[in-house]
Amino acid sequence: MPAITFVSFEGASRTVQAPVGATAMEVAVRNGVPGIDADCGGACACATCHVYVDEAWRAAVGEPEGMEEDMLDFATDVRPSSRLSCQIKITEALDGLVLHTPERQG
Repeated sequence: MPAITFVSFEGASRTVQAPVGATAMEVAVRNGVPGIDADCGGACACATCHVYVDEAWRAAVGEPEGMEEDMLDFATDVRPSSRLSCQIKITEALDGLVLHTPERQG
C-alpha cells in the first residue's frame, strides 16, 4: 500500500498508508490530517482540500484539469504546485508522495 506524507504549514509531517484507487483527500480525512477540511466531500466543488504537491512529485501527480483549475480560484495562496487533493488518485507510482497543506484553506 502506498504511503503519503502530509506536511503541515508549521512543518509537522505525518505519513499514512493510502489504498490504491482512493484520493489523497479521502486518505487525509480518514486519518484526521489537519488542514484538509474537504467540505464538499470530494466533489471538486470547493477548495478546502487544497494542497501543494512537493516539487519532486509534481510530474508524477500531473497538472490540474479544467474544473479543478476553476475551483483553485477559490483557494488561498495558490501556487504552481497547487492541487485539490480530491483530484489526486492514488496509484502505486505515488508511493512516497509528499503533500504540503497551506496555512489556511479557501
